[in-house]
Amino acid sequence: MSLQDIKDRIAKAEKDAGRPAGSVTLIAVSKVQPNERVDAVLQEGHRSFGENKVQEAAGKWPEFRDRYEGIDLHLIGPLQTNKTRQAMGLFDSIHSVDRPKLAKAIARIAQEEGQCPELFIQVNTGEEEQKAGVMPSDADAFIADCLGMDLPVKGLMCIPPVDEDPALHFALLAKIAARNGLEGLSMGMSGDFERAIALGATHVRVGSAIFGERVYG
Repeated sequence: MSLQDIKDRIAKAEKDAGRPAGSVTLIAVSKVQPNERVDAVLQEGHRSFGENKVQEAAGKWPEFRDRYEGIDLHLIGPLQTNKTRQAMGLFDSIHSVDRPKLAKAIARIAQEEGQCPELFIQVNTGEEEQKAGVMPSDADAFIADCLGMDLPVKGLMCIPPVDEDPALHFALLAKIAARNGLEGLSMGMSGDFERAIALGATHVRVGSAIFGERVYG
C-alpha cells in the first residue's frame, strides 16, 4: 500500500463522517524504518512523522530537517523524565504525557526555554496494567492539573487493547476530551484509522502500511 492510498482512504473516511477535507493529520510512523524509506516519503511531500524513542529521533531527524522544510515531528512513544529536555528540543508534539512527574518536568523546562511542544495526554482506556497512560477515572483531574500549569494541552491519545473493539475506546477518549474542552484526538492506526476518523480522530498514526514491514536489527 502506498502513501497516496492511505491519504485517499483518509479523505474518504473524512467525507463519509461528514468532516471537512484535511481535518485529519496523517502521522507517518517512521520508528525503526531505514532512512532511505523515510527519505522516499519525504520526497513525496509528506511532512508529519512519528517516532517512539527520543534517541532514535535524535540520530535521524536533524539531518532530514537540514534537507527538508516544514517537518512536523511527533513523539508517540513513552517519554522518560530524564529525556524531557531533549524531547522538547526535537519534537513539535508529544503524545505520551501520562503522569504528574513528567508534566511538572515539561512545565519547568517550558518556563526556562520559553517554548513547549503541543501536548497530548495519553489515556489508558483499556486500564491495562502493562500499558502507559492515565486511567480514565483520573483523566479529568490530570487534565485540569496540566492546564493549571499552563501546558499547551491539545488533546488526548490512546492505544486500544489488541483484543477489544477499538471503537469503544475511541468513543471513550472522545467523550473525555469533549467534557474537558479538548479538540485533539490522537487515535487510530493502520488497521482501524477509518473507524477512528468516524469517531472524531484528528491525528492517525500509520506506519507499516506506508513504509513496509519494520526491519529490526
